Amino acid sequence: MDRNTTSSREFAIIGVPSSAGARRAGQEQAPSVLRAAGLVSSLEERGVDVFDRGDLPKVVFRPDPENPRKQNLGDVGRVARNVAVELGRARGNGTCPVVLGGDCTITIGVVAGLLRQGSSLGLIYLDGDLDLNTPETTPSGIFDGMVTAHLVGRGDQELALIGPEYPLLQESHLVYFGYNVSAGGIDPPELSALARSAALRFPVETAREDPIAAASEAVAALEGRVERILVHFDLDVADTPAVDVAHSNGLPLESTVEILKVFMQSPKCAGLVVTEFNPALDVDGSVARRLAAHLAETLSAARHPRRGEAR
Repeated sequence: MDRNTTSSREFAIIGVPSSAGARRAGQEQAPSVLRAAGLVSSLEERGVDVFDRGDLPKVVFRPDPENPRKQNLGDVGRVARNVAVELGRARGNGTCPVVLGGDCTITIGVVAGLLRQGSSLGLIYLDGDLDLNTPETTPSGIFDGMVTAHLVGRGDQELALIGPEYPLLQESHLVYFGYNVSAGGIDPPELSALARSAALRFPVETAREDPIAAASEAVAALEGRVERILVHFDLDVADTPAVDVAHSNGLPLESTVEILKVFMQSPKCAGLVVTEFNPALDVDGSVARRLAAHLAETLSAARHPRRGEAR
């Protein structure tokens, strides 16, 4: 799909009900809960062309005490490979995938799937964390906290080598946006890895000061480096409940939505991944309703990419 000559995007909803890489069960419920909260129906009411491709097989977190530094690696890898295959099918139909997770590790599969379709790929990692741990540095063994490390070729090779390229991403093609050091969830080895990284960096303080300006700067910088851009959205970047690890002083959810709109309106946007919403922690369903409404608003705005020359 040539985004510089077409006036409207079509979206494909893909559910990945997996908490394999998380620290507890619950995130596997998110795709069905977001549909029930009106995500797809709201898009259709707004006149957005959307195709719901259903869900991949459900995978639920289980304790893995025999592998304290690589918990559930087999399940995480299988889910990522299944996601990569499904992405190929969805993109083959010319639609822009919207992948509903599930935990953050599904983004490894999305990247692998998009890479099979050629041309350089960049990633905007809108997340309260860096996810730069490896099995050697992790205090938890949870792969949720090791996503970007595997994308740039570090960590367990079974996971880092699932795509057609190694590493899956060049560090200079990665943007960390909204990461929250003051919340205390980013470990010293991750900060050391960030200091050595060529990735672009927009911490939560920068994003909070002027969300639209920071988002515009980030996406413009990445547009100058790659042909396509994937947007990863971890709900814990926002100051909201119903996530496994809440971050104090995160971005207001409304500001996060405005940031997402900027990213998704890029003519080079190749997809969106939504992760870390845990309906088991959303007792009254209010977070699901707000998130579904905000996603519908974002995708409605993003169906008409801003004009731009391919670079």
